[in-house]
Amino acid sequence: MRAADAAATAAQMAGLALAPLLPGGVQALKARLQGRRGPGVLQPYRELRRLWRRGTVDPEGSGAAYRWAPVAAAAALAVCVLVVPVGAWGTAWPAGHDALLLVGLLALARIAVALSAWDTGGGFGLMGASRELAFAVVGEALLVLVVLLAAIPAGSTDLRAMWEAGAGTGPWEDPARWCAALAMGLVVLLETGRQPIDNPDTHLELTMVHEGPLLEYAGRDLALLQWTAAARHWVVLVVAASLALPHPGDAAGGLAALALGVLALVGGLALVESWQAKMRLLRVPPTLLAGVAVALAGVVSAAWGAG
Repeated sequence: MRAADAAATAAQMAGLALAPLLPGGVQALKARLQGRRGPGVLQPYRELRRLWRRGTVDPEGSGAAYRWAPVAAAAALAVCVLVVPVGAWGTAWPAGHDALLLVGLLALARIAVALSAWDTGGGFGLMGASRELAFAVVGEALLVLVVLLAAIPAGSTDLRAMWEAGAGTGPWEDPARWCAALAMGLVVLLETGRQPIDNPDTHLELTMVHEGPLLEYAGRDLALLQWTAAARHWVVLVVAASLALPHPGDAAGGLAALALGVLALVGGLALVESWQAKMRLLRVPPTLLAGVAVALAGVVSAAWGAG
Protein backbone atom coordinates (compact mmCIF):
# COMPACT_ATOMS: atom_id res chain seq x y z
CA MET A 1 0.00 0.00 0.00
CA ARG A 2 1.35 3.41 -0.93
CA ALA A 3 1.96 5.98 1.78
CA ALA A 4 -0.80 8.20 0.39
CA ASP A 5 -3.25 5.28 0.38
CA ALA A 6 -2.37 4.44 3.98
CA ALA A 7 -2.78 8.09 5.01
CA ALA A 8 -6.15 8.34 3.26
CA THR A 9 -7.37 5.10 4.84
CA ALA A 10 -6.25 6.22 8.30
CA ALA A 11 -7.97 9.58 7.83
CA GLN A 12 -11.16 7.83 6.66
CA MET A 13 -11.19 5.61 9.76
CA ALA A 14 -10.21 8.54 12.00
CA GLY A 15 -13.31 10.38 10.83
CA LEU A 16 -15.32 8.32 13.33
CA ALA A 17 -13.33 9.93 16.15
CA LEU A 18 -12.53 13.31 14.60
CA ALA A 19 -16.09 14.21 13.57
CA PRO A 20 -16.93 16.14 16.82
CA LEU A 21 -14.04 18.50 16.07
CA LEU A 22 -16.00 20.06 13.19
CA PRO A 23 -19.07 21.36 15.09
CA GLY A 24 -16.69 22.23 17.93
CA GLY A 25 -14.58 24.27 15.54
CA VAL A 26 -17.63 26.08 14.17
CA GLN A 27 -18.84 26.97 17.67
CA ALA A 28 -15.37 28.12 18.85
CA LEU A 29 -14.73 30.25 15.76
CA LYS A 30 -18.26 31.66 15.85
CA ALA A 31 -17.74 32.78 19.46
CA ARG A 32 -14.44 34.48 18.54
CA LEU A 33 -16.06 36.27 15.60
CA GLN A 34 -18.79 37.54 17.91
CA GLY A 35 -16.29 38.78 20.51
CA ARG A 36 -17.06 36.05 23.03
CA ARG A 37 -14.69 33.61 24.69
CA GLY A 38 -17.09 30.73 24.06
CA PRO A 39 -16.51 26.98 24.27
CA GLY A 40 -13.31 25.35 23.08
CA VAL A 41 -12.94 23.14 20.03
CA LEU A 42 -12.99 20.05 22.27
CA GLN A 43 -16.27 20.95 23.99
CA PRO A 44 -18.32 18.34 21.99
CA TYR A 45 -16.05 15.59 23.39
CA ARG A 46 -16.69 16.83 26.94
CA GLU A 47 -20.44 16.81 26.25
CA LEU A 48 -20.28 13.28 24.86
CA ARG A 49 -18.31 12.05 27.87
CA ARG A 50 -20.76 13.69 30.29
CA LEU A 51 -23.79 12.23 28.55
CA TRP A 52 -22.27 8.77 28.18
CA ARG A 53 -21.84 8.50 31.96
CA ARG A 54 -25.54 9.10 32.55
CA GLY A 55 -28.37 6.63 32.29
CA THR A 56 -31.23 6.80 29.82
CA VAL A 57 -34.86 7.60 30.65
CA ASP A 58 -37.63 6.43 28.31
CA PRO A 59 -40.84 8.48 28.16
CA GLU A 60 -43.95 6.67 29.34
CA GLY A 61 -45.59 4.75 26.51
CA SER A 62 -42.61 4.93 24.14
CA GLY A 63 -41.93 1.91 21.97
CA ALA A 64 -39.25 0.27 19.87
CA ALA A 65 -38.98 3.17 17.41
CA TYR A 66 -37.93 5.50 20.23
CA ARG A 67 -35.49 3.03 21.83
CA TRP A 68 -33.74 1.99 18.61
CA ALA A 69 -33.63 5.35 16.82
CA PRO A 70 -30.28 6.52 18.35
CA VAL A 71 -28.61 3.20 17.50
CA ALA A 72 -30.02 3.14 13.96
CA ALA A 73 -29.07 6.76 13.27
CA ALA A 74 -25.55 6.35 14.68
CA ALA A 75 -25.00 3.12 12.73
CA ALA A 76 -26.16 4.73 9.47
CA LEU A 77 -23.81 7.68 9.94
CA ALA A 78 -20.91 5.39 10.91
CA VAL A 79 -21.33 3.60 7.58
CA CYS A 80 -21.57 7.00 5.85
CA VAL A 81 -18.20 8.03 7.33
CA LEU A 82 -16.65 4.81 5.99
CA VAL A 83 -18.34 5.17 2.59
CA VAL A 84 -16.98 8.68 2.01
CA PRO A 85 -13.38 8.46 0.74
CA VAL A 86 -10.81 10.96 1.92
CA GLY A 87 -9.42 11.97 -1.45
CA ALA A 88 -9.54 9.38 -4.22
CA TRP A 89 -8.04 6.43 -2.34
CA GLY A 90 -10.50 5.42 0.30
CA THR A 91 -10.51 1.90 1.64
CA ALA A 92 -12.41 -0.59 -0.54
CA TRP A 93 -15.20 -1.42 1.94
CA PRO A 94 -17.86 -3.94 0.86
CA ALA A 95 -20.37 -1.08 0.73
CA GLY A 96 -18.19 0.73 -1.82
CA HIS A 97 -18.13 4.52 -2.24
CA ASP A 98 -21.39 5.05 -4.08
CA ALA A 99 -22.91 8.51 -3.66
CA LEU A 100 -26.48 7.22 -3.97
CA LEU A 101 -25.83 4.81 -1.09
CA LEU A 102 -24.66 7.82 0.91
CA VAL A 103 -27.88 9.72 0.11
CA GLY A 104 -29.93 6.70 1.23
CA LEU A 105 -28.06 6.32 4.52
CA LEU A 106 -28.47 10.01 5.37
CA ALA A 107 -32.20 9.68 4.69
CA LEU A 108 -32.38 6.51 6.81
CA ALA A 109 -30.86 8.29 9.82
CA ARG A 110 -33.29 11.19 9.41
CA ILE A 111 -36.30 8.87 9.18
CA ALA A 112 -35.21 6.91 12.28
CA VAL A 113 -35.11 10.09 14.38
CA ALA A 114 -38.42 11.31 12.93
CA LEU A 115 -40.12 7.99 13.77
CA SER A 116 -38.92 8.32 17.37
CA ALA A 117 -40.76 11.64 17.61
CA TRP A 118 -43.96 10.04 16.32
CA ASP A 119 -43.48 7.18 18.78
CA THR A 120 -43.38 9.44 21.84
CA GLY A 121 -46.02 11.86 20.53
CA GLY A 122 -44.36 14.85 22.20
CA GLY A 123 -45.47 18.20 20.80
CA PHE A 124 -42.01 19.74 20.31
CA GLY A 125 -40.59 16.52 18.88
CA LEU A 126 -43.39 16.16 16.36
CA MET A 127 -43.09 19.80 15.38
CA GLY A 128 -39.36 19.53 14.74
CA ALA A 129 -39.64 16.19 12.94
CA SER A 130 -42.41 17.41 10.63
CA ARG A 131 -40.37 20.50 9.76
CA GLU A 132 -37.23 18.46 9.11
CA LEU A 133 -39.06 16.01 6.85
CA ALA A 134 -40.73 18.87 4.96
CA PHE A 135 -37.33 20.45 4.26
CA ALA A 136 -35.78 17.06 3.49
CA VAL A 137 -38.16 16.48 0.55
CA VAL A 138 -36.51 19.38 -1.30
CA GLY A 139 -33.09 18.99 0.30
CA GLU A 140 -32.61 15.38 -0.76
CA ALA A 141 -33.69 16.21 -4.31
CA LEU A 142 -31.08 18.97 -4.24
CA LEU A 143 -28.40 16.54 -3.01
CA VAL A 144 -29.29 14.04 -5.76
CA LEU A 145 -28.94 16.80 -8.38
CA VAL A 146 -25.52 17.75 -6.98
CA VAL A 147 -24.49 14.09 -7.23
CA LEU A 148 -25.82 13.98 -10.80
CA LEU A 149 -23.79 17.09 -11.72
CA ALA A 150 -20.63 15.44 -10.41
CA ALA A 151 -21.50 12.06 -11.95
CA ILE A 152 -22.00 13.34 -15.52
CA PRO A 153 -18.31 14.16 -16.19
CA ALA A 154 -17.16 11.15 -14.13
CA GLY A 155 -19.51 8.70 -15.83
CA SER A 156 -20.09 7.06 -12.46
CA THR A 157 -21.70 7.66 -9.06
CA ASP A 158 -18.55 6.43 -7.30
CA LEU A 159 -17.24 9.25 -5.11
CA ARG A 160 -13.63 8.44 -6.00
CA ALA A 161 -14.37 8.73 -9.74
CA MET A 162 -16.15 12.05 -9.14
CA TRP A 163 -13.13 13.37 -7.20
CA GLU A 164 -10.79 12.39 -10.01
CA ALA A 165 -13.06 13.93 -12.68
CA GLY A 166 -13.10 17.24 -10.79
CA ALA A 167 -9.33 17.44 -10.27
CA GLY A 168 -7.40 20.36 -11.73
CA THR A 169 -8.61 23.77 -12.85
CA GLY A 170 -10.08 22.69 -16.18
CA PRO A 171 -13.44 21.48 -14.81
CA TRP A 172 -14.02 24.91 -13.25
CA GLU A 173 -14.32 26.47 -16.70
CA ASP A 174 -17.68 24.67 -16.97
CA PRO A 175 -20.68 26.68 -15.62
CA ALA A 176 -22.17 23.39 -14.38
CA ARG A 177 -19.36 23.12 -11.84
CA TRP A 178 -20.24 26.51 -10.34
CA CYS A 179 -23.93 25.58 -10.22
CA ALA A 180 -23.01 22.39 -8.35
CA ALA A 181 -20.87 24.37 -5.87
CA LEU A 182 -23.71 26.83 -5.14
CA ALA A 183 -26.24 24.02 -4.69
CA MET A 184 -23.84 22.09 -2.45
CA GLY A 185 -23.55 25.14 -0.20
CA LEU A 186 -27.28 24.91 0.53
CA VAL A 187 -26.96 21.15 1.11
CA VAL A 188 -24.22 21.81 3.69
CA LEU A 189 -26.41 24.31 5.57
CA LEU A 190 -29.41 21.95 5.54
CA GLU A 191 -27.68 18.69 6.42
CA THR A 192 -25.56 20.20 9.20
CA GLY A 193 -28.56 22.04 10.67
CA ARG A 194 -26.82 25.42 10.72
CA GLN A 195 -28.13 28.95 10.28
CA PRO A 196 -29.89 30.43 8.42
CA ILE A 197 -31.87 27.21 7.70
CA ASP A 198 -31.71 25.83 11.26
CA ASN A 199 -30.26 27.00 14.58
CA PRO A 200 -28.45 24.32 16.62
CA ASP A 201 -28.27 26.61 19.67
CA THR A 202 -31.98 27.16 20.14
CA HIS A 203 -34.66 25.32 22.10
CA LEU A 204 -37.43 27.76 21.20
CA GLU A 205 -40.46 26.01 19.76
CA LEU A 206 -40.88 28.55 16.97
CA THR A 207 -37.41 27.91 15.56
CA MET A 208 -36.56 24.30 16.40
CA VAL A 209 -36.03 21.86 13.55
CA HIS A 210 -33.36 19.24 14.20
CA GLU A 211 -33.27 19.79 17.96
CA GLY A 212 -36.99 19.12 18.43
CA PRO A 213 -36.94 15.28 18.26
CA LEU A 214 -33.89 15.19 20.57
CA LEU A 215 -35.60 16.85 23.54
CA GLU A 216 -36.98 13.56 24.88
CA TYR A 217 -33.57 11.86 24.93
CA ALA A 218 -30.97 11.81 27.72
CA GLY A 219 -27.81 9.99 28.71
CA ARG A 220 -26.22 7.56 26.26
CA ASP A 221 -29.06 7.82 23.75
CA LEU A 222 -28.53 11.58 23.51
CA ALA A 223 -24.76 11.03 23.26
CA LEU A 224 -25.31 8.78 20.24
CA LEU A 225 -27.55 11.37 18.61
CA GLN A 226 -25.05 14.17 19.32
CA TRP A 227 -22.30 12.06 17.73
CA THR A 228 -24.62 11.40 14.78
CA ALA A 229 -24.98 15.15 14.24
CA ALA A 230 -21.19 15.56 14.38
CA ALA A 231 -20.70 12.67 11.93
CA ARG A 232 -23.17 14.33 9.57
CA HIS A 233 -20.94 17.44 9.69
CA TRP A 234 -17.93 15.27 8.79
CA VAL A 235 -19.66 13.47 5.92
CA VAL A 236 -21.20 16.55 4.32
CA LEU A 237 -18.13 18.78 4.68
CA VAL A 238 -15.76 16.13 3.29
CA VAL A 239 -18.09 15.49 0.34
CA ALA A 240 -18.47 19.24 -0.28
CA ALA A 241 -14.72 19.83 -0.15
CA SER A 242 -14.15 16.85 -2.48
CA LEU A 243 -16.79 17.68 -5.09
CA ALA A 244 -17.40 21.42 -4.84
CA LEU A 245 -13.91 22.89 -4.29
CA PRO A 246 -10.90 22.93 -6.66
CA HIS A 247 -8.22 20.36 -5.91
CA PRO A 248 -5.15 18.84 -7.60
CA GLY A 249 -5.16 15.28 -8.86
CA ASP A 250 -2.08 13.97 -7.06
CA ALA A 251 -2.35 12.10 -3.75
CA ALA A 252 -0.50 14.39 -1.37
CA GLY A 253 -1.84 17.57 -2.95
CA GLY A 254 -5.37 16.17 -2.94
CA LEU A 255 -5.25 15.32 0.76
CA ALA A 256 -3.82 18.75 1.62
CA ALA A 257 -6.48 20.48 -0.50
CA LEU A 258 -9.20 18.40 1.17
CA ALA A 259 -7.99 19.33 4.67
CA LEU A 260 -7.80 23.01 3.72
CA GLY A 261 -11.22 22.79 2.07
CA VAL A 262 -12.85 21.32 5.20
CA LEU A 263 -11.22 24.01 7.36
CA ALA A 264 -12.44 26.69 4.94
CA LEU A 265 -15.99 25.30 5.11
CA VAL A 266 -15.85 25.28 8.93
CA GLY A 267 -14.79 28.93 8.80
CA GLY A 268 -17.51 29.65 6.25
CA LEU A 269 -20.21 28.15 8.50
CA ALA A 270 -18.98 30.26 11.44
CA LEU A 271 -19.02 33.39 9.27
CA VAL A 272 -22.52 32.69 7.95
CA GLU A 273 -23.85 32.06 11.48
CA SER A 274 -22.28 35.31 12.71
CA TRP A 275 -23.57 37.32 9.76
CA GLN A 276 -26.94 35.74 9.00
CA ALA A 277 -29.83 35.39 11.44
CA LYS A 278 -32.16 32.39 11.48
CA MET A 279 -34.39 32.47 8.42
CA ARG A 280 -38.19 32.38 8.80
CA LEU A 281 -39.40 28.81 8.37
CA LEU A 282 -41.69 29.73 5.47
CA ARG A 283 -38.72 31.12 3.55
CA VAL A 284 -36.66 27.91 3.79
CA PRO A 285 -38.52 25.86 1.11
CA PRO A 286 -38.35 28.66 -1.52
CA THR A 287 -34.63 29.05 -0.79
CA LEU A 288 -34.05 25.33 -1.28
CA LEU A 289 -36.18 25.39 -4.45
CA ALA A 290 -33.97 28.20 -5.76
CA GLY A 291 -31.02 25.87 -5.18
CA VAL A 292 -32.85 23.14 -7.10
CA ALA A 293 -33.36 25.57 -10.00
CA VAL A 294 -29.64 26.41 -9.99
CA ALA A 295 -28.74 22.71 -9.93
CA LEU A 296 -31.16 21.96 -12.79
CA ALA A 297 -29.58 24.77 -14.82
CA GLY A 298 -26.24 23.11 -14.17
CA VAL A 299 -27.58 19.72 -15.31
CA VAL A 300 -28.88 21.27 -18.55
CA SER A 301 -25.52 22.97 -19.10
CA ALA A 302 -23.63 19.72 -18.44
CA ALA A 303 -25.92 17.70 -20.72
CA TRP A 304 -25.60 20.37 -23.44
CA GLY A 305 -21.82 20.28 -23.15
CA ALA A 306 -21.77 16.47 -23.19
CA GLY A 307 -23.96 16.46 -26.30
